[in-house]
Amino acid sequence: MDQAGYVQQYAPVLGSLAWSSLVAALPLLVLFVLLGGLRVRAWLASLIALVVALGVAVLVYGMPVGQAALAGTEGAAFGFFPILWIVINALWIYRMTVRSGHFDVLRRSFGSVSSDQRVQAVIIAFSFGALLEALAGFGAPVAICTIMLIGLGFKPIKAAVVALVANTAPVAFGAIAVPITTLAQVTNLPEDALGAVVGRQTPILAVFVPFVLVALVDGARGLRDTWPVALTAGLTFGLAQFAVSNYLSVPLTDIIAALVSAGAVVLLVRARTGTTSATPVAVPAGGGGDATPGTGTTTGGDGPDDRDGPGGHPDIAPGDHAHDSRRDVVLAYMPYVIIIVLFSVQQIPPITKALNSVTAKFRWPGLDVRTPSGAQASSTTFTFNWLAAAGTILLIAGILTALVLAVRPGDALRAYGETLSELRSAIATVMIVLALAYVMNLSGQTITIGQWLAATGGFFAVLSPVLGWLGTAVTGSDTSSNSLFGALQVAAAQKSGLDPVLLASANSSGGVLGKMISPQNLAIAAAAVGMAGREGEIFRRVLLWSLIFLAGMCVLVYLQSTPVLGWMLP
Repeated sequence: MDQAGYVQQYAPVLGSLAWSSLVAALPLLVLFVLLGGLRVRAWLASLIALVVALGVAVLVYGMPVGQAALAGTEGAAFGFFPILWIVINALWIYRMTVRSGHFDVLRRSFGSVSSDQRVQAVIIAFSFGALLEALAGFGAPVAICTIMLIGLGFKPIKAAVVALVANTAPVAFGAIAVPITTLAQVTNLPEDALGAVVGRQTPILAVFVPFVLVALVDGARGLRDTWPVALTAGLTFGLAQFAVSNYLSVPLTDIIAALVSAGAVVLLVRARTGTTSATPVAVPAGGGGDATPGTGTTTGGDGPDDRDGPGGHPDIAPGDHAHDSRRDVVLAYMPYVIIIVLFSVQQIPPITKALNSVTAKFRWPGLDVRTPSGAQASSTTFTFNWLAAAGTILLIAGILTALVLAVRPGDALRAYGETLSELRSAIATVMIVLALAYVMNLSGQTITIGQWLAATGGFFAVLSPVLGWLGTAVTGSDTSSNSLFGALQVAAAQKSGLDPVLLASANSSGGVLGKMISPQNLAIAAAAVGMAGREGEIFRRVLLWSLIFLAGMCVLVYLQSTPVLGWMLP
C-alpha cells in the first residue's frame, strides 16, 4: 500500500471547479439516492458511498490509496470516540432505569403534573425530550417520549408526530453537544465560538415549537387555552439555551435549558390550578384534544387505526402515581441529577485542567495530507481525551446510577451488552459516515464543492441551513451532517467573504430541522408505536412543519450575515 504523502488539489477535472464539483458530489448523490430514493439500509448506503468517495479520491484527485484508506480509518475512529462513546453510555443508563422499574416511576411522575394532554405534550415531548436529547440523542428522545405519551393516553400516530416535531431545538447541543464538537473538529473552528452562534439561532426556534405541539394536540382551541404554557416552555428554554451556550458551558446547554423549561412549566401549571398536591389537574371541559374522545378536536385526520388506549382513556388514571413512594420518585430522578452534578464538577477549572492533562494529541499514524500552501491539514491530528470525554463522564454516571438504583453488577453488565447489541447498526452507520466525511474532506472533494457554491456570493447564507437540513434528513444525524458539510460551509464562506463561524453554525442549526423527516427517525417513531410500515403517514404529517421552520432559519441566517441582524452575533 502506497504510504506517500498527498497535497490537496481542488480543481482536478479540466482545471474547472464546476466540473470537479460534479464529480466530487458523486458520493453524496449516491448516499442521498440510496437512502432517500431506494430506501437502502443506512449502514449499507453509507458503505457504498464511502467506496465511491475512495474511488473519486484516488482516481480523480490523485490521492494515494494508502492515504485515502488512512483518512477513512481516522474518521471511523473519531466516529467511535468520542461520538458513539457518548451514545452507548447514555443509553446504558436509560436501559438500567427501565430494568429497575424507575423509568415507569418517572413517567407516572410526569403524568401527575397535569392530565391535560396539551400540557403533557409540552412537558414530556419538549422539555423532557430535550433532556434526553442532551444526554443521548441519536433517536433516543423520539423513542422514549413516544412510548411515554402513549402510556398517558395519546393516540399512537399523534404521539409519534408530537415527539418528532419536539425533537428540533435541542438537537444541535444533543448528546453533550457532540454535533458542535464534531463541527469544531472538521472545520478547525473554536468549539465555544460555534456553540455561541448556534446558541443565538436555535433559541428562536425553541420559542415556537411548543405552540406547534399544542396545535398538533388540540388545534386552535389548544392554542387559546394553553398558550401561556407553550410560551413559558419555549421562552425559558430559549433564554437558558442562549445564556448557557454563550456564557457557561456548551456541553451543559441542553441539560440546563431542559430543566429550566420543565421547572417553569410545572410551577405555572401549579399556580394556574391553585394546587401544590400531586393530584392530576383535570382536563378542561370540552378540551384536551385526544384526552377526551369525541370532542371533535380541530386537528383531525386520525385514521381508523389511530386510536386511544382501551376505552379511550389514558393508561395513567388519577391516583396511579400514589403507588410510588417519595423515595421511588427521588430515585427515578437520581440518574439525571448524577449526570448534571458530574458535568458541572467537570467545569471547575482545576478539575478541567487535571482531566485534560492526560489527553493524547497526535497525528494519525502514516497520514500525511497537506494543503496547497504546504501546511499539514489540521484534521490529520487526532485528540484522545479519554478521561475528560463526555462519554467517560457518562460511564462514571452509569456506575453511580447502578449503585444508587441497586442494580446488580450482573444486570448492569447485561444491560451494557444489550445496549451494544441494540446500537450495532447505528455504530456501523456513524463510523462509516465519519469515514466518508474524512475521505471527502482530506482529499479536497468537500472544499471543491464549497468553493464552487461560494460563487453565489452573499446568497450562500440562504443556502447554508438547507445543506445542514438535507444532510440530517438523509443521515438522520446532525452530527453526521456537520461531518459531511462542515468543511464545505467554511470553504464556501471563505470564498464568498462570509463569516465561516456563522455558516458552519448554520449547518448545525439548519440540520436540526431535518431530524423529524429523516428515514431513521421516522422508522424509530413508527417502531415505538408498533406501526412499522406507516412511516410515510408520519412523514406527511411532519414535512410541512420541517419546511416552515427551515424557511424561517434561512431568513434568520441570511439577515445575520447582513447589518440587519449582524448585531446578534458575538
